[in-house]
Amino acid sequence: MTVGQKGEDVRPVACGCGALYIEYVPFSPTIMQPASSDKRVTDVLDAIIDGRTVTRSRHELNFDGQDLTARFIERLIASGYVARTVGKVVCDPGERVPAFYLEERVAYFGWVFWEQFTTWRLRKLWGSVVKNPKGDWKIQLPASRSAIIYANETLKLEMDIDHPVEI
Repeated sequence: MTVGQKGEDVRPVACGCGALYIEYVPFSPTIMQPASSDKRVTDVLDAIIDGRTVTRSRHELNFDGQDLTARFIERLIASGYVARTVGKVVCDPGERVPAFYLEERVAYFGWVFWEQFTTWRLRKLWGSVVKNPKGDWKIQLPASRSAIIYANETLKLEMDIDHPVEI
């Protein structure tokens, strides 16, 4: 542990994306030991899920060789995310629902939403926030696919159905 600016401790924290981010903690002489690694891993997983301090994107779910997929699922459920297919997510045109797709120790964040091609042709899908070189969703899961995602319908947001790529 090193001392940061303004009397703060600087602690590296794994963010699950293959890198570390720095957390600044107010200095306290009575707190000499860092929090247990178990609690810290839980805190990092929660930070990935809520997206406030860690950008929700593509996150590798391993730490010190340990697969954190099951633990991440536990934290998703504790945060109100439910396992279901894209087709089962309750989402109307003009709305988007945050969701994670898990594949081979990697969590991808994205949105369930309706993409409008014409005024009468729509399709429901989950699209990752990770984009391909063309600027489209790198991973797309249509409503017809049986892949499981973890979605939180209570965090549903409005969106511009005419510009879904911008989400």
